Amino acid sequence: MQRITGVDVARGLAVLGMLTAHVGPGGPQDPWPWSLAQVVDGRSAALFVLLSGVSVALISGGDRPVAGVRRVQARTRLLVRAFLVLGIGVLAELLGTPVVVILPTYAVLFAAAVPLLGTPPRRLLVGAAAVAALGPVLHLALAPVAARLPARELTELLVGEYYPAVVWFAYVLVGLAVGRSDLRSRTVRLRLLGAGAALAVAGHGASALLTRVVEPGTALHALVTTEPHSSAPLEVVANTGVGLAVLALSLLVADAAPRLVAPVAATGALALTAYTAQLVGIALLGPTVVWDPDVAVWLVFCGLTLVACWLWRSTVGRGPLEGLLHTLAARASDVAPDPLPAR
Repeated sequence: MQRITGVDVARGLAVLGMLTAHVGPGGPQDPWPWSLAQVVDGRSAALFVLLSGVSVALISGGDRPVAGVRRVQARTRLLVRAFLVLGIGVLAELLGTPVVVILPTYAVLFAAAVPLLGTPPRRLLVGAAAVAALGPVLHLALAPVAARLPARELTELLVGEYYPAVVWFAYVLVGLAVGRSDLRSRTVRLRLLGAGAALAVAGHGASALLTRVVEPGTALHALVTTEPHSSAPLEVVANTGVGLAVLALSLLVADAAPRLVAPVAATGALALTAYTAQLVGIALLGPTVVWDPDVAVWLVFCGLTLVACWLWRSTVGRGPLEGLLHTLAARASDVAPDPLPAR
């Protein structure tokens, strides 16, 4: 896998953002609309999933997609990683925290991108636009029906309230398309920054206008909002814009001041371990840290995450869960074509 520090920085910010959404100041009980936790709520998770698409691209060759046996190996590595992340996600849910664990949906979306490794970026973006437009309608129509079906775990992944795969796959497609560009190019980074800013302004601006004229509580209102986890088309547009802008800025800052962002980059490189560790910490401290957040607790969580990841990355290298995924995926993909028998 190609390692780009700026991508790790963006992923680190996503992990810290989700941590802030869980235990940060201005949690679920805070009525103030611009509290820190509510600012990052939804957006950080969307960035995390968008970056999963970038990771899929980098694992399969980046701007020079692999082909032949190498593509088969890449697909195998991705499927093994997805299966392991799904298992870790299920175990994390058993901790019983009041946090909606993103890992199972993340794993499903990761696996769903495997057949698309050879798809051109333009088609990926067209697909992302189609999912962003049609996915929310499907989510709105199917969610009430799915809630009455017996296979609750599966339907929750597909059309659940927080991370419905029928909508969130759009972020993966955008990330995969972005990962197929030369992310080391300054021109590409500036284009990503401009496109991200434009999408964010367009999404939030259109929503601000439409929600004033559409009657609250209606199906149409649910499709024009940008409220966190609403999975509405305009929320997808706005979150995609924010994600692209954060990625572009992370790439630029990582090159300009690598030492400054080293702890955040380390957190991004150990994202799975850091995310899982925060869930363990919440389970140990109890649900109060989520429902009644405290600034001091949040600062301790963030500080420990940054310092621990930085020290581990500097001394050991891969995180424990990342090392497990790498080792098992490498073994599973260690294939070579058999020699043909002599005629």
